[in-house]
Amino acid sequence: QVQLVESGGGLVQPGGSLRLSCAASGSIRTIGIMGWYYQVPGTQRELVATITSGGTTNYADSVKGRFTISRDNAKNTVYLQMNSLKPEDTAVYYCNSVVNLRAYWGQGTQVTVSS
Repeated sequence: QVQLVESGGGLVQPGGSLRLSCAASGSIRTIGIMGWYYQVPGTQRELVATITSGGTTNYADSVKGRFTISRDNAKNTVYLQMNSLKPEDTAVYYCNSVVNLRAYWGQGTQVTVSS
């Protein structure tokens, strides 16, 4: 019924930038907090950043000053601007959003940072 579709991942050199997008679609009545998480093989999925419906943001310490989360409520979309990328940022990035009072996950998009 509700799905989150991600885009924007890819291969980038260290120091480069990417912008991830995640758009919610379906029968949407409300959207609350939205966020981004990342996961590498063999590890637990971890928080990158969140943004509330009112625009309050929260970031993992590892990305503060480099990543920026934003949202466009008219488009039901959350973004993650990723700057100064490091090899350690390599992971599958998942968006998450509370839609109709239920949490949904995107399908994941691969981000690879390598020379």
